[in-house]
Amino acid sequence: MTDTSLITNGQPVLAATPAAVSGPEHVEVPTAYDAILLAGFGGPEGQDDVIPFLRNVTRGRGIPDERLEEVAHHYRHFGGVSPINAQNRALKAALEAELASRGIDMPVLWGNRNWEPYLEQAFTEAADKGYNKLIAIATSAYSSFSSCRQYREDYARVLDETGLLGTIEIDKIRQFFDHPGFVRPFVDGVRDGMARAIAENDGLDVATELHVLFSTHSIPSTDAAKSGPDYRGFDEHGAYEAQHLAVAQVVLDQAWAELLEQPEHAHLQGTSKPAWKLVYQSRSGPPTQPWLEPDINDYMNEELKGGSTRAVLIVPLGFVSDHMEVMWDLDEEATETAQELGFWSVRTQTPGVDPAYVSGLVDLVLERVNGTPTSERPHLTDIGPWYDVCRPGCCENVRAGFKPAAAGVAP
Repeated sequence: MTDTSLITNGQPVLAATPAAVSGPEHVEVPTAYDAILLAGFGGPEGQDDVIPFLRNVTRGRGIPDERLEEVAHHYRHFGGVSPINAQNRALKAALEAELASRGIDMPVLWGNRNWEPYLEQAFTEAADKGYNKLIAIATSAYSSFSSCRQYREDYARVLDETGLLGTIEIDKIRQFFDHPGFVRPFVDGVRDGMARAIAENDGLDVATELHVLFSTHSIPSTDAAKSGPDYRGFDEHGAYEAQHLAVAQVVLDQAWAELLEQPEHAHLQGTSKPAWKLVYQSRSGPPTQPWLEPDINDYMNEELKGGSTRAVLIVPLGFVSDHMEVMWDLDEEATETAQELGFWSVRTQTPGVDPAYVSGLVDLVLERVNGTPTSERPHLTDIGPWYDVCRPGCCENVRAGFKPAAAGVAP
């Protein structure tokens, strides 16, 4: 076990750059970074990788291989290959192209938490090339243990285990759930999805017969309650749910407004927007442990079945790309549920390498490079702009407690 006192070196923020080390909410001092670290979850790239990968994901929980095999069939359905590594290769290339187009000389390193290339390889590569100041982009937009703090704990762990603590400094961009670059692809998808629903369902009453399901990864309720700092006053499901709810409303409002601007849909002026719901997917863990609900399939079966709904839009609001949870849980299971209930359905796009998303990520890096004042940082909800330096005690893993974490003030 890592000794917390050994690696904090008495600094409020572990391994931070000088501008962030004192722990301000937003860093408004310019910082010259040597490289960007693209930090991913990782995924298997062949049948032989599947169980070793799942062991990595569940390390420390003592889950036997027989239970892991129950999850493995999702990957085996696709030849044992998760799409997530290919998507991160594409995102890395897109970031490099966007940086080059702006004349920004900043290399992009890539490391995963659970599969090759591991974070250890990325940090070692950084040290070998003399990149001592890194700015991290984790491939998750929201605040929770698994989507933010776990990445930060891994940065701290890897720096300690590789002996690079004190040599490499690392900051992170703010959680980007309400940044225009992340939100824009969802607006486009919902707008176009509504138009398609109208075109493919004769006489569709959008207000009563179309339902928009904004879906995200479920997490344990105890972790949700600890997401974000206590002083923000979020409800029992913390910042994680509040962020999703706020973004979903923004997406639907903007998509509806843009739909009405299209001449062929002008007749919808004055009618109500479709109903929507934040739903969850991909839960794991024992049935006795409460996770965020409702599950997307349960919601369709228990709330929409037998009602006025004729069509559903499935919006993967919690995901940055079409990885396994999108391809299996939404494209396979949720779509099958919709079909069984007789609903027309379509799953809208994730950001992937959408130019608005890629450009937005570079903009977020430049916020830190330039020390952009907080008042000038774009955000589309009242919750943002989120913090550059994570606040004390936010996003605790209730089961394991706090471990040393970079890019945040220690609890």
